[in-house]
Order: sequence, then C-alpha cells, then structure tokens
Amino acid sequence: MAELSLTGLRVVQAVVDTGSFTAAADALGYTQSAVSHQVAAMEAAAGAPLFVRGARGVTPSPAGMMLARRAATVLNEIDAVSTDLAGLKDHVTGRVAIAAFSSAAAVLVPRTLARLRNDHPGLIVEFVEASSPTQLRQLRAHRIDVAVIGVGPDLPAYDFEGLRRELLFDGSLLLAVPAHHRFAGRGTIPVAELRDEPWIVGKGLRDDPQFGAWPTLDHPRIAYAAREWPTRLGLVATGLGIAVLPEVAAASVPTGVHTVRVDDPAWLGRAIVAVTIRDRSPEVTATVGALRHEAAQLRTAP
Repeated sequence: MAELSLTGLRVVQAVVDTGSFTAAADALGYTQSAVSHQVAAMEAAAGAPLFVRGARGVTPSPAGMMLARRAATVLNEIDAVSTDLAGLKDHVTGRVAIAAFSSAAAVLVPRTLARLRNDHPGLIVEFVEASSPTQLRQLRAHRIDVAVIGVGPDLPAYDFEGLRRELLFDGSLLLAVPAHHRFAGRGTIPVAELRDEPWIVGKGLRDDPQFGAWPTLDHPRIAYAAREWPTRLGLVATGLGIAVLPEVAAASVPTGVHTVRVDDPAWLGRAIVAVTIRDRSPEVTATVGALRHEAAQLRTAP
C-alpha cells in the first residue's frame, strides 16, 4: 500500500485552503502537474477520493476534510521539531527580560520580539511595559535585563552610573492629527501654527514622564488627558484635539489619524536608548542587537 508523505500532506492542505490545484501550486512553488501527482499519491494511500472536481475548482470530500485536519496537526508538530532543533544549534538560550516605555512598546519592541523568536528560538524573552524611571529601578534591582527608555533635554537627568547605554533611535517628535484636520497632508508645520490648537496629552503617575503638548509651547490649551496611547489616538481620530507622537511609534497610528512634522528650531530632540548592566550576557547582547536592527528598519521606513 502507498504511504502518506509530508509533502503530500502539505499539498492536500494547500489545495483545501486555496480551493484549486493551480492556486496550491502557486502557494507552494510547485508546478500544477506536481500538485496533481501528489494528490493522486495521497488518494492512493488513503484509498478514497480526497477532492471532488468541479468547473469552479475542487472541493474536499469527507476523506479530504478529515485528512486536511489531521495534516494541520502533523505539520505543526513537524515545524515545531524544526524550531527546537534550530534552538539546539543556537548558543543564545536561556531567559532575558526586556522593558520599554509605551510608545517604544507599540512598534519597536513587538518587532524585536519577533526577530528574537526567529533568530534565537531557544531564548525565552519576557516583556513588561513601564515608564523610564521604573525601568531603571527594575534594572538596578536585576528584575529586568534590558531597559528601553527615552532621553532628552526636556526629560529627567537619569543616573546611568555603572550602566551601559546604546543609542537605538534618534528620531523626532511628530504630531498626530485627525485625518480631516487642516494640518493633515502637509509635510511640515511651523511651530507658530500650533499655538491655538487643543491638545490630547498623557496622564500617569506623578514622577513618570508624560507626553504633553509640543515641548516649546507656552500655556497650551489641554482638551483631554488619558493614560493609554490607544485612548489618546482615539480622541485625536474623532477630532477632539491633536497630540505629540514619538516617531518610533508612527506605524501604530489608527485609521483616521495622520502624522506631520513640526519645524521648531528651539526643539533639541529626544533619543531612545537601550540600557543594561556593563557586563552583558550573550542573551542581553542578542536582545540589544535585535533592538538596534529593528530601530534601523524603522528609521529607513518610508
């Protein structure tokens, strides 16, 4: 009797998912004849037709549906074995804890976590979201291994004695504005035009840095204050005000919100840095490297 094969299972699953031999061939990078051959071999092994051919493609028979369900489980396990084997060859294993402030956690950190999972499958990565002062306290207490914090002339002068810093992102602040706002679609706004705008600002613990109105404005008009970024951007989207947004989080804005730059010679900028203890383990070195890579990708994104 012919035997089931992994290639055949992948082909059957692809045909069920796409609804045709042609589409399955395109998805797998096979020729259509190769797909037909694999399906025929699997039907011989199953002892029953797996698909019903029709004018608009193919539909799975009961046997085909059952085999596709089982194939999904088998192929997931095979893929997991491949990942585990790759992890055995990787010298970066163990556990690492990373923390970041909220806007860095919106885009930079998720991409970093995905890269670490792909490059170092044996590494267990823990993540917490926290303000920059809280992160530094946790780092010194050895509760986290990597702190992703914001630094700049308008932020507190943090104590980095005995710690190691590495620049990740030297980007600017942007404005988040409603899609129908007069600023939307303009590349850059002179800071003088911001004077009478209503602002959506951050709200948190007393000693935590917050994103307020544009940093060089005197006596800005605050419309609403909210703790979480999704809430702030939701308020912006409905036209209730505009908000300051770090460039590193620009890819996270929802539908109905546009970002624009501000021309302000008095603004000296901010940066995002990774902070660790001086003697980095291989796990921490890999994590900082992944952060640097993804930050570079964000800097070069259109």
